[in-house]
Amino acid sequence: MTKSAKSSNNVSVTTFDAFVDQVDYSLMNSLNADPEATEKGDDHRARQVFSGHFVPVTPTPLAQPEYITHSTTLFNELGLSDELVLDERFSRLFSGDMSAACAPMRPFGWATGYALSIYGTEYIQQCPFGTGNGYGDGRAISIFETVMKGQRWEMQLKGAGPTPYCRGGDGRAVLRSSVREFLVQEHMYALGVPTSRSLTLYVSKSDTVTRPWYSPDSYAADPDVLVSNPVAISTRVAPSFLRVGQLELFARRTRRNADGLALEELRMIVAHLIEREYRNEIDQDREFSDQLVTLAELFRQRLTTLVANWLRVGYCQGNFNSDNCAAGGYTLDYGPFGFCEAFDTAFQPWTGGGKHFSFFHQPAAAEANFHMFWAAVRPLLPEGSDALAQFDDVRRGFAEEMQNQTQKIWASKLGLAQFDAKLFKQLLSLMERSEVDYTIFFRELSHIPDDVASLKKSFYGALSDELEAQWQSWLNEWRNIVNARGDVSEVAVKMKQVNPKYTWREWLVVPAYQQAEEGDYTLIKELQDVLSHPYDEQSKAIEDKYYRLKPKEYFHAGGVSHYSCSS
Repeated sequence: MTKSAKSSNNVSVTTFDAFVDQVDYSLMNSLNADPEATEKGDDHRARQVFSGHFVPVTPTPLAQPEYITHSTTLFNELGLSDELVLDERFSRLFSGDMSAACAPMRPFGWATGYALSIYGTEYIQQCPFGTGNGYGDGRAISIFETVMKGQRWEMQLKGAGPTPYCRGGDGRAVLRSSVREFLVQEHMYALGVPTSRSLTLYVSKSDTVTRPWYSPDSYAADPDVLVSNPVAISTRVAPSFLRVGQLELFARRTRRNADGLALEELRMIVAHLIEREYRNEIDQDREFSDQLVTLAELFRQRLTTLVANWLRVGYCQGNFNSDNCAAGGYTLDYGPFGFCEAFDTAFQPWTGGGKHFSFFHQPAAAEANFHMFWAAVRPLLPEGSDALAQFDDVRRGFAEEMQNQTQKIWASKLGLAQFDAKLFKQLLSLMERSEVDYTIFFRELSHIPDDVASLKKSFYGALSDELEAQWQSWLNEWRNIVNARGDVSEVAVKMKQVNPKYTWREWLVVPAYQQAEEGDYTLIKELQDVLSHPYDEQSKAIEDKYYRLKPKEYFHAGGVSHYSCSS
């Protein structure tokens, strides 16, 4: 697909009319709508969707919407003026009111179906019909596609009301989860981790929904009270929202001979994925089977690099199913996520996640999702062909590539030219036995200290004499390797570029969404600024507030150290 003639590298969009004129649909223009869908998008009840790639659907507007914040960083990247957030029609549109849309926009958006696999096992239990035909975007509705500054973007409202995939839910997102998702997407971008992005955040001044959550000072594992929450809509932005689970859906339909279009619709969505996410790397004039081999190679590289970066910054997805795995290879769907503070390889913020989705198990979860991608795309390759053999080789090489990427990350965090397995194994043992703060430890190590006393800022408890001696021995060995590289100050600079100083700390985010529920958005905006500069040295006041250990009272606290998926 050629770049839209309306877009240019110098575009500066200052009015709503100019913004609307940038619309450039690709998914709705090139893929199939559900043949049973309504023409105007009035499709808000849970039902089975048997075919097609998307369902036209209108968002449900927020009542009395109020602007909270937007990402000036993303606005600038897209060529949008910050003045747009003051435009009444812009605010209406991104708080769910499609009546603000005008030509060439369509008066509806779209939702997509997908399948669910957990660690390589197909599930349909979450579908209310027991068939898998009711699983998909239950409260996420895309409303806009565009090409700006040479890049295609899709804008999707999260919490925009029910779709056919809502499984009987209300389709709403609460303010708490909306604030978290808005802030973390831009934080991950600033950390240098591939991710969906945040555009805008609106809250209703009158609408609320009731969700299970934690009572004040609760240390329960699961929510123990019902809480009334303001509803909100956040807009997330990405080149596409195509997921491994979407490819799986059409592969399952093909396997079941669900309808005569299933195999062709599988081919269509894979071709659309290539166009949307890999068009600069895959020559679409080549044989389609050759394109698929390259697609597998590229997706494997992106996915392994992504998960290695999750480990680098201490991020845990919490629930890395195939429907939460973006086929473009970036972080998507920030629900029960968390960032590791007190180091634990089994760190898992989500009460329903289990060890298999914990911090250090994420490479294995990624391989399970890649396996489902491989299984979904494989029917499009001719049996016995060279392309199929190459495609299978890519699958077999996943674990090795994952190991290569993680070892590169650990080497970079330690300022080493190459990975040292023995040194790393010793370090992990010391970190676990010492209750070390993951982010603070690696940032302090980036100063290349010669004495373990310089690292004590990162320890949650006092070190025994024996443990302190072991730390000093490890530090001496590590410094000898670093010194052999030459300019230690240069190594320190590079380490500080991969080891952030400021990270997501849930106990510092909770007050932001609590204050927002009272109409005070000051702390949200402060966090936006701090988390958008995670590698920078900031003011002493910011350092004193945000660069410190997690207080003891927040360990095991419900809604802080762990939380349900209720949002």
